[in-house]
Amino acid sequence: MVSVVNLALMVVVIGLHTLIAAVMTRFFRLRLKTQWGYVLYALFLIPLVLFFSTLVFTGVFGIGVNLGSPAAALGVMIGMPLALGFTIDTLYVPPPEEFENLPDSR
Repeated sequence: MVSVVNLALMVVVIGLHTLIAAVMTRFFRLRLKTQWGYVLYALFLIPLVLFFSTLVFTGVFGIGVNLGSPAAALGVMIGMPLALGFTIDTLYVPPPEEFENLPDSR
């Protein structure tokens, strides 16, 4: 049986993973000078961070519900937050080029 507490904690972890993915995507967009560089870093580094975070939350803390297969767990805990975080940052947050008052990097 799935308890309400485990389900609520899993939703919180998915929200945290989405926030991590959005912030890391934004960081890569601000720091990398190339157009496709942040996409490559986002597709390879963010899932690694989310994977280790998933191992900590589901293994050490025991948060989450049994999704039936490892592929479903990876899709829900890594794939969905990665897609949501990347989409939120890319579509809904203004690009760094639109800000005029950025400090000079020296």
